[in-house]
Amino acid sequence: MALNKLKFNSINVTPAASKAIRFNSSANGLETADAGGSLSLISRSTADGVSSVNITSGIDSTYKEYVFIINNFNPDTSADYDLRINFSVDGGSNYNVTKTTSAFRSYHFESGSSAVLQYSSGEDLAQSTGNQTITGNVGYSGGDESGCAILHLFDPSNTTFVKHFISVANRYSADPVSGNLFIAGYANTTSAINAIQFNATANFDATIDMYGVN
Repeated sequence: MALNKLKFNSINVTPAASKAIRFNSSANGLETADAGGSLSLISRSTADGVSSVNITSGIDSTYKEYVFIINNFNPDTSADYDLRINFSVDGGSNYNVTKTTSAFRSYHFESGSSAVLQYSSGEDLAQSTGNQTITGNVGYSGGDESGCAILHLFDPSNTTFVKHFISVANRYSADPVSGNLFIAGYANTTSAINAIQFNATANFDATIDMYGVN
């Protein structure tokens, strides 16, 4: 195999933070560029005693993947509630996109009395426009109970294919128990998704960070 020499003036690799080295567009030299897979923070939403958070800007064709990090979802009531999502194709006027998903969960009691890994048929959807739970029930009565989750939404501006998404969450509820919930599915639309809603049937506190993946 022959090795081709690069001319000195075809190398443009001035050191820069958070950059990587790649071939240029002509494939005859090197240059620095954004490191693949890095995250760019787009927005932070803080829920403080509200029943829903709507993100209606920043979801567009700029990125092929969006990541939402939900920290410390905590219902403001003495009962267990779950955090749910829905999507919009009209800028947030309606959150009712048809979805098909699968769900499985695991949990383990603090006492060690029970541990389970199972499919969760009560938390999946089949061509439904309703909300998709992403946390399972999160407790309130202990004061320190909360749930955290990561949601990935892929290529939401694509107008040829359905829109895939996956999420994983861990929760602490009143049993007391540590519970994982894994969701995967697709929004069955070829329209661009341009808004997302996080909601619960009770008021809640949380922070929701939205990132674009470079």
